[in-house]
Amino acid sequence: MFFSSVGFSIVIMSIWPYLQKIDQTADASFLGWVIASFSLGQMVASPVFGLWSNYRPRKEPLIVSIFISVVANCLYAYIHVPASHNKYYMLVARGLVGFGAGNVAVVRSYIAGATSLQERISSMANTSACQALGFILGPEHRVDDSGRQCKNVNFEEASTDEVQFPQGNIDQVAVLATNVLFFVVLFIFALFETIVTPLTMDMYAWTREQAVYDGIILAALGVEAILIFMGVKLLSKKIGERAILLGGLIIVWVGFFILLPWGNQFPKIQWEELHNNSIPNTTFGEIIITLWKSPREDRNEGPTGCPIEQAWCFYTPMIHLAQFLTTAILIGVGYPSCNVTSYTLYSKILGPKPQGVYMGWLTASGSAARILGPVFISQVYTSWGPRWAFSLVCGIVVLTIMLLGVVYRRLVPFSVRHGRIQE
Repeated sequence: MFFSSVGFSIVIMSIWPYLQKIDQTADASFLGWVIASFSLGQMVASPVFGLWSNYRPRKEPLIVSIFISVVANCLYAYIHVPASHNKYYMLVARGLVGFGAGNVAVVRSYIAGATSLQERISSMANTSACQALGFILGPEHRVDDSGRQCKNVNFEEASTDEVQFPQGNIDQVAVLATNVLFFVVLFIFALFETIVTPLTMDMYAWTREQAVYDGIILAALGVEAILIFMGVKLLSKKIGERAILLGGLIIVWVGFFILLPWGNQFPKIQWEELHNNSIPNTTFGEIIITLWKSPREDRNEGPTGCPIEQAWCFYTPMIHLAQFLTTAILIGVGYPSCNVTSYTLYSKILGPKPQGVYMGWLTASGSAARILGPVFISQVYTSWGPRWAFSLVCGIVVLTIMLLGVVYRRLVPFSVRHGRIQE
């Protein structure tokens, strides 16, 4: 999973220029399909691999998924060779890479089956830390903790047929609620990392060369996330995962509230000739280009600042750099806390039975969040500006906190719910 994260983060940064280079017929709308194909592939594959791992040794879907990823990346590396239709080869390659990435459901199911309730949060945090490290080094999860975990999984694989799983129904309300919580957590982070570059270029008139600072900021957040993952392992023993999840959501809300524009200082306006097609369309591909490349001429040669075609630039106060950096730090605390505790709670709610299918649906919900998050933030940001965009995000987080409050008492381990152990 560490290497999977490295491979994903390297490729994702170069898709648009690569697509333009290999196929001149590729337009903005087609880029949208290419971007979406990864998450769509993962969303389809996760339940399939999860179901497979429930009935067969987990090494089978893992090996097959890794093989698919290798083939897909080889295809991606050579899509420039054919004389025509290169963009369709890229579409297929990215979809297959996403399909191979569906093995995260198997990994989480493996950890859930190979650890006790006490070990669960520690192991999940370690996998998330490896995922974050892979994202830093690439520009997503687990290393074996100890021999004891290997022993556990050997017992599980060898003796599944002999194990008598405890009887009892899974709390489907808690399962659904946790899927929604996990979706929102990934949705929030996906939209934040998407909006970083256009926000800084609009607000601070950064050039493309200066926008490299955004990469440094995201890398710093990755380092911060590793530290938070390690801290969650210790803190969860004292206050539990539910409290950490609630605290993380509150921190995220505070971060986006701070990001709201205040004051009477306005961003620099980018005065440039307007073209008939300068107003961004709402196709998914053009939304992505708006966020990665921005609907402007080359900033290295042209003016910088907030584009004149975005009407909100004239009346929305700028977001000061101190606000932005404070928000980044807070999200760097809140997101990893919510991420690891949400799927740790999920694995405990499911209990000792095979979790492959359920973990597949959890991974699919995360994939859907990574598709919808960028679309949501780009639509609202481009049309209405950061005040509306981040106000709506604050509202979403408040609703999520309310949902967590409603189901708080139901988010307990399977064994606790059925009275086998005390919480």
